[in-house]
Amino acid sequence: MKNIILSLLLALTFIGCNSKSDENKNVEPKLVVGKSLTDLHLKDQFGKEHSLNADTYKIVFAFDKEPAHTCNDFFNTQKPNYLQEHHVQFVADVSAAPSLIRSLFIMPGLKDFKHIVLLLDDKATAAPYRKGIDTTKIVIVTLLNKKITNIKTITTTEQLKKAVAPVINKVMDSVNSITK
Repeated sequence: MKNIILSLLLALTFIGCNSKSDENKNVEPKLVVGKSLTDLHLKDQFGKEHSLNADTYKIVFAFDKEPAHTCNDFFNTQKPNYLQEHHVQFVADVSAAPSLIRSLFIMPGLKDFKHIVLLLDDKATAAPYRKGIDTTKIVIVTLLNKKITNIKTITTTEQLKKAVAPVINKVMDSVNSITK
């Protein structure tokens, strides 16, 4: 009898921890061309809160482990202010990881990086950004005045390097000076 009760408790625990819950089905997607991201406020790996800078032209999103590793490996080989120089912010979604894994392994590992990693660390916060997006790829969101003008997905370091290329930023600088 004791084993049956223990088995039922374990089964209920695992059912309750199912990551495929329906609670986020009705969320409105945030990553849609034409939408504004002025309300994007996230903490970095050190707990400091950030919002979009007025001159942010791109946001690189990594929703899964593989894209996040590709991004972090590339950004970590660059100068510490590489992202700021290119008017880019990097957002990693760590919300799917169990809190114990996050606090023992992921967060200490992120603190070793010299670049800023903004974190989606709560499933409810991450859900609108994940909705309708291929989360297995790196997602590049292009902005103009904090409004999404383009969304594309990439997979390789070479594509990431081109997506954050300085030539794009020079073009955006000239567009911004015209619109002011």
